[in-house]
Amino acid sequence: MLLAGIARPSRVSAATAVPADLSAGAMFAQADWVVKLVMIGLIIASVVTWTVFIAKQMELRRASRTADGLRGAIMSARSLSDLSPAAEDAELVRLTREELAQSGDALIDSEALKERIVSCFDRHEALLARKMTQGVTILGTIGATAPFVGLFGTVWGIMNAFIGISEKQTTNLAVVAPGIAEALLATALGLVAAIPAVVIYNHFARQIAAHRAIVSDSASALLRLVSRDLSRGTLRAARD
Repeated sequence: MLLAGIARPSRVSAATAVPADLSAGAMFAQADWVVKLVMIGLIIASVVTWTVFIAKQMELRRASRTADGLRGAIMSARSLSDLSPAAEDAELVRLTREELAQSGDALIDSEALKERIVSCFDRHEALLARKMTQGVTILGTIGATAPFVGLFGTVWGIMNAFIGISEKQTTNLAVVAPGIAEALLATALGLVAAIPAVVIYNHFARQIAAHRAIVSDSASALLRLVSRDLSRGTLRAARD
């Protein structure tokens, strides 16, 4: 009975030795410097993800609104001369006017002229796609690498937990818990950085594809205007 009474306080003291503060801030403060670097890197990646989302969303919204207006203006025109002043300022129309001016007396060869205009349009769409995807590719990189960076922090935290067990020759929860907590926090931060990055990347991929489709529609409609003016024999007048 006496031995039982003596042993009971030791179990209570072992239980009370468990760290009381296991908040995210406390776990970060107690983490190994390698795990801290992993966490900071993942936090920065998450901030970059949301910064790109806000900036790119605004850019694509403006570009889509402008492209929609241009498509409507071109499709409602009966000839190049019917285009509105706002449409004349668009890059596609400017490229068409430049090609018409450079072709000069070669306007009689309608098929060659249309091929040159299509070539200009293809070049414009390629440059536009490159501009639209700027900043988006980093989201794919974050989405692909963040879970593995978090996993590295997890492995390192668990390794520190086992080292603590070995050094102190005990499996007390107070020794094991901090390292395990660090490991789980690194895993969570990896997922927090990766999941939004993948979702936002797919969202922008769809938006960019839709924007390119609108630009392609506008280019096709503009080429029809050129073909129509060629058939009427009014292209030179429209150019001037």
